[in-house]
Amino acid sequence: MKRLLPLAVMALLLSACGREDLSALNPQGPVAEELFSLVMLAIYIMTLVSVVVFAITIYVLIRFRRRKGDTSLPKQVEGNHKLEIIWTVIPIILVMILGVATVKTTFSLAKDYSDDPDAVQVKVIAHQYWWEFQYPQYGITTAQELVVPTGKKIMFELVAADVKHSFWIPAIGGKMDTNTGVTNRMYLEFPKEGVYRGKCAELCGPSHALMDFKAKSVSPDSFNRWVEAMKAPAVLPADENLAQAFTAKCLACHAVGDQGGFGGPDLTGIGSKQTVAGILFNSDVVAEPQPEDKTTVENLIRWITNPQEVKPGNMMPSAAQLGLTQEEIEGIAKYLAEYKLDY
Repeated sequence: MKRLLPLAVMALLLSACGREDLSALNPQGPVAEELFSLVMLAIYIMTLVSVVVFAITIYVLIRFRRRKGDTSLPKQVEGNHKLEIIWTVIPIILVMILGVATVKTTFSLAKDYSDDPDAVQVKVIAHQYWWEFQYPQYGITTAQELVVPTGKKIMFELVAADVKHSFWIPAIGGKMDTNTGVTNRMYLEFPKEGVYRGKCAELCGPSHALMDFKAKSVSPDSFNRWVEAMKAPAVLPADENLAQAFTAKCLACHAVGDQGGFGGPDLTGIGSKQTVAGILFNSDVVAEPQPEDKTTVENLIRWITNPQEVKPGNMMPSAAQLGLTQEEIEGIAKYLAEYKLDY
């Protein structure tokens, strides 16, 4: 037991460590701040109750402890109406305070901006184990990297393509389940530019823990440029043989620009995204690469060659199953790594 204690303490401390902030206790937006305030109110109330109860308990233990040589029975006191009223009314008041604050926050965050022309509408479709983001106002679709403008309400329409998932960007707001056949809605706000980590918060299969995405908030002008770049016609590989292999074996599921697209993640601009498959960080893109990070080309080669090694249980076939040669794998990886959007 003594040997396990230091390991347990270390695990607890390291559980908060990571390359990106994944804590709801460091709010970066008004929705997250409102939720954080509610959490802190609950903590203050529980702390107050705990301090008072422990203080009274310690006082009673010391004040009314049995003295040495005292064999008498203590005076039996029951039915003290004053005390009964106090320890009944005070908890009711505290619960009412927390209840009113909770109801107020719940209704505040349940506002629907679906009909607001100034809000950005995003349809989120959760798949095993990746995220699809559709922008119906702009007629574009992307995957694994949500791009939104700052200073706007972002209205999310959430559904699942297979099993139950849960959409969560801890630093920006609370989580919301995605279900098949049912649409849930929520809104978030991104007041400043940055990249935030998103997760699936519902156990959905063997690669649930690897179902990450990035939420990237940019200026309104950058967002408009990104939209235009996403709408631009696809640029296929210059090599004719490579273009044929990519079209036949990749665009059967994926899309780039206006080409392909039959259910798989959209690959448009993947060369400028921070990750491949949501979890393989591209050292030539992220602001502060770590020693374990690889270039986009290296990550793409690894992913295309054997996606089951990266995300067990996903639907992506391996290069061998697709009949891709090593030369084609490297050529496609290089082509996609160079497919970048300038915004």
